[in-house]
Amino acid sequence: MGSVGVQVVCVALGVLGLIGVIVCCAVPRWKVSSFVGANIVTAQTSQQGLWTTCVVQSTGQQQCKNYDSVLVLPSDLQAARAMTIISCMLSILSVLILFCGADFTTCVENEATKPKISLVAGVGLMLAGVLVIIPVSWFASNTVKEFNNPLHMSQRWELGACIYVGWGAGVLLLLAGGLLCCFSRPKSGSSGGTAKYYSNSNASAPNKNYV
Repeated sequence: MGSVGVQVVCVALGVLGLIGVIVCCAVPRWKVSSFVGANIVTAQTSQQGLWTTCVVQSTGQQQCKNYDSVLVLPSDLQAARAMTIISCMLSILSVLILFCGADFTTCVENEATKPKISLVAGVGLMLAGVLVIIPVSWFASNTVKEFNNPLHMSQRWELGACIYVGWGAGVLLLLAGGLLCCFSRPKSGSSGGTAKYYSNSNASAPNKNYV
């Protein structure tokens, strides 16, 4: 199995990635209004997230409003909600599994089972990273297309901070999962079985005919 140092690094990367996914899910900064063009209005800034849309005044006052209905939301926003929540839950579960199967914990006493548990945690972290990178990249692609669309000249949007946080969190989760998958392998010399011993006490003696 991998060294304790590698597992500690993977735990740290997993926790940082989990924090990034939570921030990406909660903070409404997926899209921000762009000040491009002749008519620039800097008195207020609009922001959009997965759950709310906010308007920030130049004085610092912020007003947020939840989306009216889920059914009227665009497909990229609905998919981003689902994938980000699943990624957050999977990250939490994988980090907890990693704690159970790590060498520096005593939750599992069987040394032959710990590499398998850590391998499961690594796969879970990699899936969590993919699940957060896909919606962030999809959302970013649609935002760039809308920005370059001449029909949306009145209101343009740019990439918010949560897009970059999501990319960073996904890379950290993928890195943690990849390290676990590389170093969490059972030792080649351990068969995992127990030796069996047989007694010769019940061996049949040679038949002898007595008169």
